[in-house]
Amino acid sequence: MRTLLITMLLFSVAACQNAPKAKEGQTQNIQAMTKDSSSATEMQELIRKHPLKVLDTDFSKGRLRKEHLITLNDLEKFHGHLCDGLAVGFLAIGQAARLLYPDGPIDRSNTRIVSKSSPCLTDAAVYLTGARYQFHTFYVDNELPGALYIVQRIDNGKAVAVNLKKGVKPQEIEEMGARAVKQELGPCELDTLKEMEDDFSLFLLRSRPDSLFEVRELPAFEWQPVLRNDFVKSDILNKNMAPCAAH
Repeated sequence: MRTLLITMLLFSVAACQNAPKAKEGQTQNIQAMTKDSSSATEMQELIRKHPLKVLDTDFSKGRLRKEHLITLNDLEKFHGHLCDGLAVGFLAIGQAARLLYPDGPIDRSNTRIVSKSSPCLTDAAVYLTGARYQFHTFYVDNELPGALYIVQRIDNGKAVAVNLKKGVKPQEIEEMGARAVKQELGPCELDTLKEMEDDFSLFLLRSRPDSLFEVRELPAFEWQPVLRNDFVKSDILNKNMAPCAAH
């Protein structure tokens, strides 16, 4: 019996030593999948911690008394995907709302907004504030001075500008994003940009919003809509890009 046990033990050791080792590429893929899964779990936990409360009417001709809690996941379904620009828009409007509606939810019947033309920022603007172009409560202006948005309460005219603080967004994302808009990135570079943006989204949600954004009041702001429909929808320019061959 003792001889049999020793033989089995030696056989097990030899089998482990002779087992085929994972190729480097396979190991990297496993590590990437593990990182992606961990990041996705953390992302969902952080999203649940950052809801915005909004106020709406209770039916098509109704009273202003219906409240909703909106998360970044809700906004993602409206926009089409989750990205750093969507996280920036969501958090930025939340910061503006703290000044405009300090005692309650965002009144989506009483808010108008001016946005930069980014697809992510504009979708966040209309979804979270209830503003719409046809109702004279939303327009796009890329000439906003030092701001992603200008948000205004209609009832009292109070307006605020909100912008990312300098140095918050990595310059490399800005540079690669600009190249992507020009369709200058290859398939693997495009994947790298996505990874960088995903990491930045996590950073945003991990951080205190007041450490990311500057919000300033605009006492002399006048609502002067800019009517244009020729902005570039940059999030669909690379929709037919081939997969990265390295994956």
